[in-house]
Amino acid sequence: MKATQKDFARLAPQAARDARVFFFCGPDEAGAWAALDTIASLLADPGERIELTGADLKRDPVRLGDEARSNSLFGDSRHIVVRAAGEEAHDALELMMSSDVEICPVLIVASGATDKSRTAKLIADRRDALVGMFYPPDLAAIGQAVRDFGGEFGLKMDAAMAQRIATAAGLDIRLARSEVEKLALYLDADPRSPKDLNADALDAIGAASEDDSFNVLVDTVLGGDTRRLAGEIRRFRDLGINPVAVLLAMERRTAQLAALAAKLGPRGDVDSLVEAERNARRIFYKDAAAIKAQLGRWRGKRLERLVDRLARLHHALLSNSSNAEILMAQGMADIARAASAKK
Repeated sequence: MKATQKDFARLAPQAARDARVFFFCGPDEAGAWAALDTIASLLADPGERIELTGADLKRDPVRLGDEARSNSLFGDSRHIVVRAAGEEAHDALELMMSSDVEICPVLIVASGATDKSRTAKLIADRRDALVGMFYPPDLAAIGQAVRDFGGEFGLKMDAAMAQRIATAAGLDIRLARSEVEKLALYLDADPRSPKDLNADALDAIGAASEDDSFNVLVDTVLGGDTRRLAGEIRRFRDLGINPVAVLLAMERRTAQLAALAAKLGPRGDVDSLVEAERNARRIFYKDAAAIKAQLGRWRGKRLERLVDRLARLHHALLSNSSNAEILMAQGMADIARAASAKK
């Protein structure tokens, strides 16, 4: 099976029932992880969660099959989550699926991979597998998803209100869903007793406003604004902003830059491309200036190194959560300095 943003929600329940291997890829890593979370929530008996990295599988390709065929320590069910990059999971998947032994669900997010990659092609035609390809969504698409979440939690809202939530969440679908759920609890909303979402409720506990959100922090780091960096990192610490949330926003923006760079080519005009994307509502108008500046700094090999640096930083945060704030601050400083360096 194959899916994109447009049909994933429709296919997800069937895939969770019938498939055992899930491969989520594409430039929208946040969307891929949201899809993984959705599938995990739909599994009939998810059991214990085993987490592996692509590096783990490259070092020991046999390990994935061994883990997928094993019971948990207590004999209960399990599912495996793999964070990979590119084709790191290919050999391990090939070995695992060469056996007819029953396996537990294996869910993979592969940054840098596409539905045309060797790994995707390996499983795309199998009835027991799903390949999901996710592109960075535009404001309208995330706004509609927010309205859909509202229906799920019993919140009624118009398009403008939904897009306000989407913008405040940095177009990250997972953060947007969390905000909708929080608003539903605040208003005591329920699908059986829906409530109208108004601006007062959103102002009271809704997603952070532009002034205190982490969008400014992301633009400072990726824009190489070293003069402003110290103040933004201090604000990051003082407000207790979630390091993983900031990293997800940076990953989303980087994926957006990668998609734009691919459209731009080696001799394209940055200003013209960004303006065209803004007019097509694929770029939020308030982000256009920052994206122009960042696209001028992050191209080619520099952009590839940024993607790799963020992947390593993400792994570090997840494996050392007690020091996540320090690791994130150090990572942001390193990236800002790289962005400010002469090309």
